[in-house]
Amino acid sequence: MAKSNTRKPSADRESLVSVIVTTRNEGDVIGRLLNSVKNQTHKQLEIIVVDNQSSDATKAISRKYTTSVFDFGPERSAQRNYGARKAGGEYLLFLDADMELTPQVIEECLNIVQRRERVGAASILEDSVAGTFWEKVKAYERSFYNLEGDETTDAARFFKKELFWDLKGYDETITGPEDWDLTERLRKAGYTVEVVRSKILHYERVKSIYSLLRKKYYYGLKSHKYLSKQGVSPASPKTLLFLRPVFCKNWKVLLAHPVLAILMYFMLFGEVLAGGLGFLVGKIRNL
Repeated sequence: MAKSNTRKPSADRESLVSVIVTTRNEGDVIGRLLNSVKNQTHKQLEIIVVDNQSSDATKAISRKYTTSVFDFGPERSAQRNYGARKAGGEYLLFLDADMELTPQVIEECLNIVQRRERVGAASILEDSVAGTFWEKVKAYERSFYNLEGDETTDAARFFKKELFWDLKGYDETITGPEDWDLTERLRKAGYTVEVVRSKILHYERVKSIYSLLRKKYYYGLKSHKYLSKQGVSPASPKTLLFLRPVFCKNWKVLLAHPVLAILMYFMLFGEVLAGGLGFLVGKIRNL
């Protein structure tokens, strides 16, 4: 029998990808991320750093990797949209400074979105890198989302630029769940989001349980706008973190690590309380 000559479609190596990184005082991590972008197997790319008034060496380090370093604020959504307006590429990849790309991430994202017309974006799973006690607990939580992907938490990072602007980019009135909001709008427009095999290394930076809860409170302040806009109940798996189906489906993993599981649920309950308080304060004050 003759062998098939069918080959898996490969990324168009001439396609320019604009990598957009938002920063604020990220001097301790930004070099690692930008170096990993430079070392991608797909070489046709540009790096755009949108900084929000850093007082450390973030911008100086960034300029070692790119001339496209801008100041803009006040929040991540606005920074991302500003970076997209400066982008010259056909495709956009949005990253956070505490990440590191494995070498084939961009090439695989291109393969996915170029394969079929209705694939509008790609999401990238994250492997946590943890050092402190609570970083390890957070890494244990994230490991569940990587078992098979989780639509409750997965959000697109890689977009066709034309489609990104058709959807009007990130909602600048939302801080925190703006990536979920854009992904859900993309799906409602009839497009799909596919997950790539290569992963992002995410360096968890959790100094204490207090710092984690403070962050959840801050994101909760404007969460009422996202929930109202998307018709999401405040009592859903997106908000009540401990109810996410991925934990129930993988109960054997919980039983295999009982101490970590108990600590994780303690952390999740705390995050829900902090986020819920932020939700109430933001809604009452109409933030």
